[in-house]
Amino acid sequence: MRHILIIATVLAAACASSTPAAQRPNIVVIMADDLGFADLGCYGSEIATPRLDGLAGRGLRFTQFYNTAKCHSSRVSLLTGLYCDQAGGAKLSRGSTIAEVLGQAGYFTAMVGKWHLSGQPTDFGFDRYWGHLSGATNFFTGDATFRLNGQPWQVPKTLGGRPFYTTHAVGDFALRFLDEATDRKKPFLLYVAFNAPHYPLQAPEVDVRKYDGRYDIGWDRLRLQRHEKQVATGLLPAKWKLSPRPSHIPAWSRLEPKEQRWEADRMEVYAAMVDVLDRTVGRVVDRLEKQGILDNTLILFCADNGACPFERTRGRYKKPWDPRSYWTYDASWAHAGNTPFRLYKQNQHEGGISSPLIVHWPKGLKTKPGSITRQPGHLVDLMATFLDVTKAKYPAQVGDRTIDPLMGRSLLPIFAGETRAPHESLYFHFGTDRALRQGPWKLVSAKRGRWELYNLDQDRTELNDLATKHPERVAAMAGEWFRLAKDVDRLKGRQLAPVRKKITPLNFRRSTTSGAAGAGKNRKKPAGKGPDTR
Repeated sequence: MRHILIIATVLAAACASSTPAAQRPNIVVIMADDLGFADLGCYGSEIATPRLDGLAGRGLRFTQFYNTAKCHSSRVSLLTGLYCDQAGGAKLSRGSTIAEVLGQAGYFTAMVGKWHLSGQPTDFGFDRYWGHLSGATNFFTGDATFRLNGQPWQVPKTLGGRPFYTTHAVGDFALRFLDEATDRKKPFLLYVAFNAPHYPLQAPEVDVRKYDGRYDIGWDRLRLQRHEKQVATGLLPAKWKLSPRPSHIPAWSRLEPKEQRWEADRMEVYAAMVDVLDRTVGRVVDRLEKQGILDNTLILFCADNGACPFERTRGRYKKPWDPRSYWTYDASWAHAGNTPFRLYKQNQHEGGISSPLIVHWPKGLKTKPGSITRQPGHLVDLMATFLDVTKAKYPAQVGDRTIDPLMGRSLLPIFAGETRAPHESLYFHFGTDRALRQGPWKLVSAKRGRWELYNLDQDRTELNDLATKHPERVAAMAGEWFRLAKDVDRLKGRQLAPVRKKITPLNFRRSTTSGAAGAGKNRKKPAGKGPDTR
């Protein structure tokens, strides 16, 4: 039986490879880490992201694209086309990766950046890999999990003629692997998994100073400005009202000046990290154009979850360009990052699971440049899309792994300007946060709080809970969530516990003004020194 499977795999690869390489698109998948829905210029932000905005202006933007609200689970779904636990979680024991599938179809496969799963990418079909296996790292000094093609890689003090900074290095190795792919004259898959703008908030000084004073207006005015831009540009309809500031976030005007300075500083660093990420994407796009392959390269940019509310600053209030510093921001700025939605990373409300998705593919997109689609999509759809555009075959077996049936549906009809047959249900789960979407209806629970029901066509910011008006729909959708959770996602025990009768209060830690006192004002240059351009 094993020999039959090997022969079948070889024949499938030979069949797919018989299609001329020039006709099959190259694929570049880019994932940002902890990026809010509204953190790019083309999604409402004031942060300078001209390269991503340019891809959107020549391509297609999704307004209802979903992730899983958490780092590792989103990576599982992106790689396998399955829900996280369905695929076997971080071990990928029931999933086949896009690298394994496209590699069998004759593609050169490479990855750079954050892995955050078991083993390493070279164990799961990637021909080349550089990056870190950890879920987060110091951007200036890295950690012990950095690998190059399966071997330990010592983080240097400098790389490419400048001080080491992880986001810059992601670009350096992406270009190296692109050059190798071009030399091989094979179609390729490049997966670029940024660690930015995940905490710790660290960025080169010159980039931080670019945003000096930009966030003195505070999070309340920033959310209003972002929402106004989203509506004015046609990204979102005005009928979806801006969600109000929750009780766990103080009004900006009520903060002491010292705390306002500290909070503004934190957001300046975050903006700098997104800015550097954007320029790194630009380097990749420029190399594709220089190589003459941009037109037939399918580029997709997304994020793994909404903005992060976790206050984990560890008391090391040094300048954010000092490798010894450790800053985060909390729910206050995350609320602005997820404009206009509610809640954050980990939650299955729209603020946690809504991601930008930018698609750029001059040869393959049939939509008008700069188009916006309101059709829902999910990370599980990427595998199905790649199968569709490359004519690769989805396996039933990879080595000793028996592979679960694919959950995703191809996005190719949307790329063609058509209406795609939607998922009957989109299932969401992380920890004790749950959701199910069927058409315009969404059922959601935070921390096993009671089920809430929303009509997303009318109220995507989830302000008008209709659960008491539609108890039959709540019961039916809850039953389907538990069926999928048990039979498809294979959840067990407490993860299948019923929801409570009341909404669970949500509490989020905030830093105190002691942080501001320790940090100082990062806008002041050290006496007698020029900027550290690390």
